[in-house]
Amino acid sequence: MDTTPLGGSGSELADLETLARVVGRVRTNIERVIEGKPDVVSSALVVLLAEGHLLIEDVPGVGKTMLSKALARSIDCSVRRIQFTPDLLPSDVTGVSVFNQNTREFEFRPGGVFANIVVGDEINRASPKTQSALLECMEERQVTVDNTTYQLESPFMVIATQNPIEMEGTYALPEAQRDRFMARVSVGYPVEAAEIAMLNSHTESRPLDDLEAVTDAGEIRKLSAIVGKVYVAPAVQQYVVALTSATRRTDDLVLGASPRATLHLVRAAKAHAAIAGRDYVLPDDVQLLARPVLAHRLLPSVEAAMGGRTTASILDGILAGVPVPSASREPAGQPAAPGRRA
Repeated sequence: MDTTPLGGSGSELADLETLARVVGRVRTNIERVIEGKPDVVSSALVVLLAEGHLLIEDVPGVGKTMLSKALARSIDCSVRRIQFTPDLLPSDVTGVSVFNQNTREFEFRPGGVFANIVVGDEINRASPKTQSALLECMEERQVTVDNTTYQLESPFMVIATQNPIEMEGTYALPEAQRDRFMARVSVGYPVEAAEIAMLNSHTESRPLDDLEAVTDAGEIRKLSAIVGKVYVAPAVQQYVVALTSATRRTDDLVLGASPRATLHLVRAAKAHAAIAGRDYVLPDDVQLLARPVLAHRLLPSVEAAMGGRTTASILDGILAGVPVPSASREPAGQPAAPGRRA
């Protein structure tokens, strides 16, 4: 497999160094609040640079909202928080036209989605009707109200938290809504040492209140443009398509990965490669991100569910069965990636 990047000039290497430096600052900032979860923080940064949306699913009290707020506060941009409740209306999310008595005209009042980063807290506590208000803005970066379309500023990222559907008062997200999230991550319980450190840092003060922005929206746009230039070899592209196609053919799934999922997986792999300091994507990038990017979009068959098989375990089996492209050579001047499959 030829992984030779399209460019490789000194300016591109400098861009990758800039990206690594900014990502390092944001990561350090978030980890002041989120103890002992480097993988979760890395996933959030990958989604941010890949211009996607992030779904954080876990039980209450493990830091879902704190992670989303820490990421938002690390960037000097507009941030809005929407608390999703059963009585929330679609117009509360998108905005509404209100009649102005003085001008005798209708004027548009923007809703909560008009921001660079939108934190949707407990998204699955709102009704499916209200959840659907996010469909257009997440995919097309625009909002249409009363036949008028309003463009959303770039960058635009929705960071939504949700409780497992077994929890009281929750609605399952529709398939179309889940498919618009680039990745789903789970925070999980902290290890003992991290929980002890949290007791010291979070009982004496509120670290989230002390966070200051370490970058801004303009710089994030530049970093996303750098990610877009990362090279994906034809063999890696074929590998990604083979993975998503396999999810559509297996009898264990009644709903496989969509073409949007294929695109999201490539974009996320490019962002992961850029953060790692590479201007080309490896199959390892794809394998590492396959579960967070694909698993939440899949639906198991009745037989698989009754057998106790989850979408994650089914996906692991597909990953093991799809041949990984071999590497014939690395780009000039680039050392072989550690642990790479040949």
